[in-house]
Amino acid sequence: MSSPSLSDLGKREQAALDERGTQQRRACSNATWNSIHNGVIAVFQRKGLPDHELYNLNEGVRQLLKTELGSFFTEYLQNQLLTKGMVILRDKIRFYEGQKLLDTLAETWDFFFSDVLPMLQAIFYPVQGKEPSVRQLALLHFRNIITLNIKLEDALSRSRARVPPSIIQMLLILQGVHESKGVTEDYLKLESLIQKVVSPYLGTYGLYSSDGPFTHSSCILGEYNCSLICLKKDQVISFQICNRFLQSGRSEE
Repeated sequence: MSSPSLSDLGKREQAALDERGTQQRRACSNATWNSIHNGVIAVFQRKGLPDHELYNLNEGVRQLLKTELGSFFTEYLQNQLLTKGMVILRDKIRFYEGQKLLDTLAETWDFFFSDVLPMLQAIFYPVQGKEPSVRQLALLHFRNIITLNIKLEDALSRSRARVPPSIIQMLLILQGVHESKGVTEDYLKLESLIQKVVSPYLGTYGLYSSDGPFTHSSCILGEYNCSLICLKKDQVISFQICNRFLQSGRSEE
């Protein structure tokens, strides 16, 4: 058997160097993923971030986006970070019912909306401009994992329920978040919850009041007034939206 040529030895050595380089890059990427994972979960656990950690996480996100793992970023964010984080928040309230559920959900929403959501947007600032946005993904996960997976409908339906303002804020903000595939079953479930705290409410399939759906609705636009006219059982209910359509140029008429 002939001995390998110098050319073959050189190719093998280069291949070994390339393999070691690939392994080192993967190890570095895995360490960066772990750092981002730990930082995000700490935010959900109310632990906060150490000094300068936000900058380090920003740099980590930038590095990952430049690697082959960057194409899986959105999937990882949804399936690992956001899902785990929302489960952490939900598990603290999932067994509550009635007024206790409403009060603790309101506190959970306040924490998420005021602390967690801004921090998530800060951590993943390097991906700003991509769709769906981090804000959109986070709100959708809050809706699907928390709002729609607790006994909220029952709590809102109780006769003496005291609905905290934060609950109404939560439902209306979540209502404004849409998925690319359009109206989904989860979105319609959310609308059914909104109908219990906002009346009248204009949903996907019509106008609803605390007494049930209206049979017909129309909007009349005029130069001076814009009113919503709702017809139900021979009754006409007018909700004044604005007093003047034009703000200038009519005083002489």
